Amino acid sequence: MAAAAAAAAVGGPQQSQPELPAPGLALDKAATAAHLKAALSRPDNRAGAEELQALLERVLSAERPLAAAAGGEEAAAAGGGGGPGAAEEEALEWCKCLLAGGGGYDEFCAAVRAYDPAALCGLVWTANFVAYRCRTCGISPCMSLCAECFHQGDHTGHDFNMFRSQAGGACDCGDSNVMRESGFCKRHQIKSSSNIPCVPKDLLMMSEFVLPRFIFCLIQYLREGYNEPAADVPSEKDLNKVLQLLEPQISFLEDLTKMGGAMRSVLTQVLTNQQNYKDLTSGPGENACAKKSHEKYLIALKSSGLTYPEDKLVYGIQEPSAGPSTLAVQGFAGATGTLGQVDSSDEEDQDGNQGLGKRKRVKLSSGTKADQSIMDVLKHKSFLEELLFWTIKYEFPQKMVTFLLNMLPDQEYKVAFTKTFVQHYAFIMKTLKKSHESDTMSNRIVHISVQLFSNEELARQVTEECQLLDIMVTVLLYMMESCLIKSELQDEENSLHVVVNCGEALLKNNTYWPLVSDFINILSHQSVAKRFLEDHGLLVTWMNFVSFFQGMNLNKRELNEHVEFESQTYYAAFAAELEACAQPMWGLLSHCKIRETQEYTRNVVRYCLEALQDWFDAINFVDEPAPNQVTFHLPLHRYYAMFLSKAVKCQELDLDSVLPDQEMLMKLMIHPLQIQASLAEIHSNMWVRNGLQIKGQAMTYVQSHFCNSMIDPDIYLLQVCASRLDPDYFISSVFERFKVVDLLTMASQHQNTVLDAEHERSMLEGALTFLVILLSLRLHLAEVWDQEFDPVMVILRTVYRRDVQSAMDRYTAFLKQSGKFPGNPWPPYKKRTSLHPSYKGLMRLLHCKTLHIVLFTLLYKILMDHQNLSEHVLCMVLYLIELGLENSAEDESDEETSVGGPERCHDSWFPGSNLVSNMRHFINYVRVRVPETAPEVKRDSPASTSSDSLGSLQNSGTAQVFSLVAERRKKFQEIINRSSSEANQVVRPKTSSKWSAPGSAPQLTTAILEIKESILSLLIKLHHKLSGKQNSYYPPWLDDIEILIQPEIPKYSHGDGITAVERILLKAALQSRMNKRIIEEICRKVTPPVPPKKITAAEKKTLDKEERRQKARERQQKLLAEFASRQKSFMETAMDVDSPENDIPMEITTAEPQVSEAVYDCVICGQSGPSSEDRPTGLVVLLQASSVLGQCRDNVEPKKLPITEEEQIYPWDTCAAVHDVRLSLLQRYFKDSSCLLAVSIGWEGGVYVQTCGHTLHIDCHKSYMESLRNDQVLQGFSVDKGEFTCPLCRQFANSVLPCYPGSNVENNLWQRPCNKSMQDLIKEVEELQGRPGAFPVSISSETNLSKEMESVMKDIKNTTQKKYRDYSKTPGSPDNDFLFMYSVARTNLELELIHRGGNLCSGGASTAGKRSCLNQLFHVLALHMRLYSIDSEYNPWKKLTQLVEDMNSQLGNEEQQPEVPILYHDVTSLLLIQILMMPQPLHKEHFTCIVKVLFTLLYTQALAALSVKCSEEDRSAWKHMGTLKKNICDAEKSYEVLLSFVISELSKGKLYHEEGSQECSMISPIAWSPESMEKYLQEFCLPFLRITSLLQHHLFGEDLPSCQEEEEFSVLSSCLGLLPTFYQTEHPFISASCLDWPVPAFDIITQWCFEIKSFTERHAEQGKALLIQESRWKLPHLLQLPENYNTIFQYYHRKTCSVCTKVPKDPAVCLVCGTFVCLKGLCCKQQSYCECVLHSQNCGAGTGIFLLINASVIIIIRGHRFCLWGSVYLDAHGEEDRDLRRGKPLYICKERYKVLEQQWISHTFDHINKRWGPHYNGL
Repeated sequence: MAAAAAAAAVGGPQQSQPELPAPGLALDKAATAAHLKAALSRPDNRAGAEELQALLERVLSAERPLAAAAGGEEAAAAGGGGGPGAAEEEALEWCKCLLAGGGGYDEFCAAVRAYDPAALCGLVWTANFVAYRCRTCGISPCMSLCAECFHQGDHTGHDFNMFRSQAGGACDCGDSNVMRESGFCKRHQIKSSSNIPCVPKDLLMMSEFVLPRFIFCLIQYLREGYNEPAADVPSEKDLNKVLQLLEPQISFLEDLTKMGGAMRSVLTQVLTNQQNYKDLTSGPGENACAKKSHEKYLIALKSSGLTYPEDKLVYGIQEPSAGPSTLAVQGFAGATGTLGQVDSSDEEDQDGNQGLGKRKRVKLSSGTKADQSIMDVLKHKSFLEELLFWTIKYEFPQKMVTFLLNMLPDQEYKVAFTKTFVQHYAFIMKTLKKSHESDTMSNRIVHISVQLFSNEELARQVTEECQLLDIMVTVLLYMMESCLIKSELQDEENSLHVVVNCGEALLKNNTYWPLVSDFINILSHQSVAKRFLEDHGLLVTWMNFVSFFQGMNLNKRELNEHVEFESQTYYAAFAAELEACAQPMWGLLSHCKIRETQEYTRNVVRYCLEALQDWFDAINFVDEPAPNQVTFHLPLHRYYAMFLSKAVKCQELDLDSVLPDQEMLMKLMIHPLQIQASLAEIHSNMWVRNGLQIKGQAMTYVQSHFCNSMIDPDIYLLQVCASRLDPDYFISSVFERFKVVDLLTMASQHQNTVLDAEHERSMLEGALTFLVILLSLRLHLAEVWDQEFDPVMVILRTVYRRDVQSAMDRYTAFLKQSGKFPGNPWPPYKKRTSLHPSYKGLMRLLHCKTLHIVLFTLLYKILMDHQNLSEHVLCMVLYLIELGLENSAEDESDEETSVGGPERCHDSWFPGSNLVSNMRHFINYVRVRVPETAPEVKRDSPASTSSDSLGSLQNSGTAQVFSLVAERRKKFQEIINRSSSEANQVVRPKTSSKWSAPGSAPQLTTAILEIKESILSLLIKLHHKLSGKQNSYYPPWLDDIEILIQPEIPKYSHGDGITAVERILLKAALQSRMNKRIIEEICRKVTPPVPPKKITAAEKKTLDKEERRQKARERQQKLLAEFASRQKSFMETAMDVDSPENDIPMEITTAEPQVSEAVYDCVICGQSGPSSEDRPTGLVVLLQASSVLGQCRDNVEPKKLPITEEEQIYPWDTCAAVHDVRLSLLQRYFKDSSCLLAVSIGWEGGVYVQTCGHTLHIDCHKSYMESLRNDQVLQGFSVDKGEFTCPLCRQFANSVLPCYPGSNVENNLWQRPCNKSMQDLIKEVEELQGRPGAFPVSISSETNLSKEMESVMKDIKNTTQKKYRDYSKTPGSPDNDFLFMYSVARTNLELELIHRGGNLCSGGASTAGKRSCLNQLFHVLALHMRLYSIDSEYNPWKKLTQLVEDMNSQLGNEEQQPEVPILYHDVTSLLLIQILMMPQPLHKEHFTCIVKVLFTLLYTQALAALSVKCSEEDRSAWKHMGTLKKNICDAEKSYEVLLSFVISELSKGKLYHEEGSQECSMISPIAWSPESMEKYLQEFCLPFLRITSLLQHHLFGEDLPSCQEEEEFSVLSSCLGLLPTFYQTEHPFISASCLDWPVPAFDIITQWCFEIKSFTERHAEQGKALLIQESRWKLPHLLQLPENYNTIFQYYHRKTCSVCTKVPKDPAVCLVCGTFVCLKGLCCKQQSYCECVLHSQNCGAGTGIFLLINASVIIIIRGHRFCLWGSVYLDAHGEEDRDLRRGKPLYICKERYKVLEQQWISHTFDHINKRWGPHYNGL
């Protein structure tokens, strides 16, 4: 049928004019479509086909107004103005109608969907989509699932992770090539092909006719829209315009693909049918437009550097079909003419780029088969191929990519598309290189390729049929060839080696990664990797590719000037080696796991060695590396090393069969060894002039992501070389590379020609560390990781040296805790596992004379206290000796006999090479070369004393240490000569001139030293030296012979130097009888004390810098300690002072003689003194607004974070909400000014004041702030807002609280037993309150102190927002300020109570005793409160303590609102008002009096609330019971009597009448027993008692008693003086016994109840609500979070925001109240505040705690700053997963969440979190 359509197309629409009139578009489309469908259904459908064809021609060309426009190309760019939009839509409407064949389009879609046989999901997603990957179910490592399929499948216990797609992807559910069927979800498990019926023929018939035309039309559009960018500037705007115009068409195609399998198979037919393509595109015919489009297509091809094969031939085919058209032919000729020129210029250009690559190019091209054709030839045979071509040309528009991918579930299409993609691979690379948006393009390429190449079957098929591997390797090679430069490694002038230039955009921007990642992807398939490893040509090409990276990014050490510009190219270099070299290597290695794959390894090793040999030749390398150069990039070495390791570990290959000759091994070892030496140099600051980047490289080289591919293979390769080369040669090479040969001399002074003295010590440590790592690391030699602490592994893996130290510190702490070792331990020595037989040779290093000479020399130097030796050096020397003893040869016993024989070698130090026997060998004399200034030269040579000693000197094997270098040269010569093939090559002896240091070196002279020591004797003396005792070593086996027979050798040895020496001596004795004897002998000789060293002037000068530094450090420590102790004593005196001592008595005249003023230390100027009015001292404080109190709830059940739509959080049960409701209720019915005295505010946005306890002069503070303001350093705080850090402890602060000038009066002054009667005290209180400003400082006189107090008050006000301090109906009324001030005191007391856990049972001094500033705060508040004198009429004190004659006068007139009844007042607020109104300092007796009076009111309130809570029957029962007892003696202290009286008084109003009978049962289901009533009353009163006790503790400095919870009430009340002290009775405690009525109880209660009565007559309901005050608040908590993070993530990451109804890009949720917000979302911005900042102000008065959904981290907002807090969700290993990069399941860490909550409650975010930054309201 398709063929018929095509025939119709060829038949040209000119002959048969359609029957439709011209304005056909206006006709009824559906009717036409139905008519056409009927015509086409007939057996002879030719007429119908032609008719349809003509219609399409007209409709679709109307859609393309480009041809009509005269301007041609310009019109293309401009998109033809506004007209086309309508035409296009019309055309699409036609297409839809035609497809549906007259029916409705939606019905048609539904019908097609019913025949969807696809069992694949195939959902395509773009970047940032959240998907899943399950390694358990995946066959390919790139397998991915959409969230829906993942959650519907069963993956419990699998190794899966969630990830955010970077490039886009598609769901593989249902594809058994990529994943196991067990992992399919429920929808895709059913093999559905069986039960889906066959598609009826006529359903898709129209589609088959219409779609080819439609797609061709799209292609023509793409052809015409494309303009070759001029001069390499892509006209992206033009391209985007064209794409925008095409949006509806491509979307239409995309919708078709979503109709399911049936439609997809039609599309596949259309896209891949070559005949269709040929017919429609080949014959431009008379249609000028079509012809023009074809020309543009050819031009585009050519300009891409591609040829269209057999051009002439193509014309030949076209002629007959197109009919003779001279115009067309001319057109083509013109086109080819221009193309010819383009072509040639392109060729030149290519060669111009590769001036350097040319030499390689020749070699490469011969290696690969179809190299040139791969790069340059492209021929399109189907719509699919040309569509892909344009997709690439337009740089992969997202819509096109999605369309092409949506088709993939169709198997036939998948194969065709994959082949097409491979065919265009080189073209993709070229486009990518040119692209300016390479990142986006890379992502889109990978989005496609990962779908194609993850499928092993497909990858194998394409590899076989399309040479996929050849194409990929060649394309990569060509890509890199464009950025090669000459290598400067080794021999700069003559080097022939070329390397990539890491500064080029190609590497800097990782442009190559899509191609490399495809390559890695296909190498993961065994069948493909097998082909690669078998193909020698490919391996050669690949090794060539790898060699481009060998030696890149070369560093040259700067010796004079600091480098001007620090290049950052090393990022690119490390990324390139990891991605382009190492990852493919790991991919290949994964297929070399079994014995059968030996051949592959041999191939790789063979070509790797060839490439290395070429490399050594190209850089002219002989035997010594060029000095002061290092490259960290040796991928060829690492390929070789890793394949060797695999060969031995998994493939049972004989190591020697894959190793080269000795000479090659020597060359191989040099560069990795150079890196190790350079690491030590960099850590010794020898490369400091190269800038920070060189440290960056050293760190990256060992960093966790890179170490497997960098340092580990290098160390392994060195281990292999060491096991095969001569050990003396290897050891001497090491010390020479580390430049410490000159240091290894017995002389006390030496001259190092290559190192400055300051670097010697760290380089020596570096060399020894390297040897220790080399000998004890088993990463590739045996088992890998171990459970225990292994210092060697730590040194290898740590990036910073300080990390090694902190690991040791933790280890030390562990040993102390576990009691294994108390002292200062050394890194633990660990018994090493035995080596694989192939590597046994490595241990020969420990048994070579060169190493023994070095160890002996170092031991001697340490013993003699030479310079530059540290404990670290000794530690490693002992470690190496111990390793040697553990790995000694077995044949010890027989060599004991041969010792007596003559010594074989005259100049050798030691007789043999076995450490065990060499340890006991005495060395008598040593000949050394020393500077003439050295002390050794002055001495007489022992030779002159007697000829005998000279004789012994001849015999004793005097040696020269300098033989180290000579030795290495000698061995090198031997090795070279041994390999006979190279025998004729003359080795150039290197002069060491270039090493010598500038300046005139002092002459060296030879001296002979008398030593007379052996390693054993040195060790024993060392033991004495370390222990500080003479003869401290006593051989343990003399006491206990068992030690030698059954030595207990644990796997681990903890201890310090002394235990290490003992261990070594024991092992030496165990291994040889002679050693045992010699040790005993040495111990018998009493060792003379080591003579004290005389220090010569010369030595004094060089006295080690370290020592001086050490001394300086000690001095500093001492000073700091002294400072700390001074500080401590100051804190004790100044901060914990009891308040009265700190205050001045009321009148200055009454000052007692023994007054001593409180003294403060200023932490800025360091002076101590009292705080005075003109020079006040202040406390460093942090003021912050807090809403923590407002979050308390009266419910124990924790609030949970909502994770479903049903769960919501309503804030009406919080403390803040309840208090708000109460205040507004009072304000409705009562006088405003009176309401503002009846409650406290500050539950939300209250001001909390905290201090670090340090004081400073306020004038000092001002100058300190000035200096901070001028300081340009970036601070984490804003000085303009008054923020600073305490100059002493660096704690964050923002204000200074002045200390009131006061005296340290003895406590007992205020604690005299009070003899005054209650009535007198009440009078005194009243008088004092009425007296204006009884302060010694009169406010009117402006002193510095009063100014400061005012300014701090201003600070306190400005700390919180206006809405949190203005509650009055008349704005700005003084009552408002009054309310705000006493509420500040309330807030701070309440918060302290919460910090103590909500009760005072723990007692003791304040937990933050020294840190409390309540005392000073009270002074400031009191001073300001006294400015507002309460009118004595309204002073509540009178209402509490006096009876009124006429009660009715109190009620207020009708027109003005009444005052708040006293029973509705909040008693704690009243307490603060009363106390702050008193002149300070306060007398204790007045304080107690106020508390007693207020307690009576509180108790009455409790009784009233109780009476309202109980039922009518209970009330009448109690009323009756009370009246019976009313006449007993202390009726006023019996709660039954009082309760019955309150009930009778209140029932006079309408308070109790409102209740219906049903309500009462609801209010109180419980029956009240006397016990429960007593409990209720106590609980009602406790909060007041707690706050009052805290206040008393702060004002009078009394300690709080500790108690059990049940006795808290009685303890606090006796502490407050409410309980008479003699009150100790047996029967249970009754709260009423604390009452002390100031006036007869019944009268005052009557008076109080009367106020309520009149109110409840009108508003009974409200009256009742106001009586029940809920005061039992639980501690505040953050929301409870679910166990598993996934539940939060799945609910919130797609949740829409309630404000802007979009899904936020960065969703966040508040952990205090559960509000969902858009982080950084501009959508929800209000007046320049983003939503999180706004919420933090509304919910936490400036403090916000948000969980970022997409990152799993918590962010804290505090005022204008924010910080990342970390995460409370950790994976199974206890690690955070910030940004969900790993995507493993995360679980709540309760401990962390507790810490977060604790910091929130204690307001310590500012102090604990260090990394704060400004958020500029943008969060």
